[in-house]
Amino acid sequence: MGSKEPAKEKREKRLQEISLLRTIPYSDHQRWWSSETVAVVTGGNRGIGFEIARQLADHGLSVILTSRESSAGLEAANVLRELGLSVDFHQLDVLDSLSIKTFAEWIQQTHGGLDVLVNNAGVNYNMGSDNSVENAKNVVDTNYYGIKNVTEALIPLMRPSAVGARIVNVSSRLGRLNGKRNRLEDKDLREQLASVETLSEELIDRTVSTFLQQVEDDTYTSGGWPQVNTDYSVSKLAVNAYTRLMAKKLSDRPNGQKIYINCYCPGWVKTAMTGWAGNVSAEDGADTGVWLALLPDQAITGKFFAERREVKF
Repeated sequence: MGSKEPAKEKREKRLQEISLLRTIPYSDHQRWWSSETVAVVTGGNRGIGFEIARQLADHGLSVILTSRESSAGLEAANVLRELGLSVDFHQLDVLDSLSIKTFAEWIQQTHGGLDVLVNNAGVNYNMGSDNSVENAKNVVDTNYYGIKNVTEALIPLMRPSAVGARIVNVSSRLGRLNGKRNRLEDKDLREQLASVETLSEELIDRTVSTFLQQVEDDTYTSGGWPQVNTDYSVSKLAVNAYTRLMAKKLSDRPNGQKIYINCYCPGWVKTAMTGWAGNVSAEDGADTGVWLALLPDQAITGKFFAERREVKF
């Protein structure tokens, strides 16, 4: 109890600091965006995604809120529009290649592209100490392949900018490679995923495929995978690795066409995904994602953040 209390107090103090920072308006010099700046937020109908959409729109961006379910997405967008915010809605199922293609064509035709992409859509079927892998394939498909497929479809549509377009992937500390707890036991695999020299899309895909095959064979418990929320942790490990990989791939784009990509952990947020058992508000959980999306002209890319601070992968 004694060791946990200081950590809790430290987190609460940091969240109070962030809440204060959020009240400080961006200066004209810092505001690189305008009402013409288009931000897409996937899974924006509730929870963290809804709050990210609200905060970005409140800062004056034009936000495209997406949701798998049209009725839920339309309702969420209407709530934000009633607040006087510039929010539009379009259906997007990150598991459906046709839905992704349709959305990409629509945003190109309607808005001429986009400037900010926040990959928030995700699922987690375990609550508390539960660790079922019954839905592992859906978790990996949504949380990793969904982000990958949406990102690759929209990168060609990201508009040239002096300050660079931005991609923010909502991830989790549970996906860290070198955390003291809940990490991959395979040291060689950890090192391969950690090094930009050996990291590849094939390695990431092979890692998640191996996990899913072991789930199917019922051998995953001896496979050295993370022990907490195993399927969710593996999916977010893949997201973190993919973020670093894409940062490397995008790094050689010329000035004026730069795209910066980062990921962050929102914390254990009080949302439907956590069964409302979290200890962080949706407003605080969205904060770092919005902060990353709006960073002034700074070439920060391929990093992992929590509470507006960089965290080691």
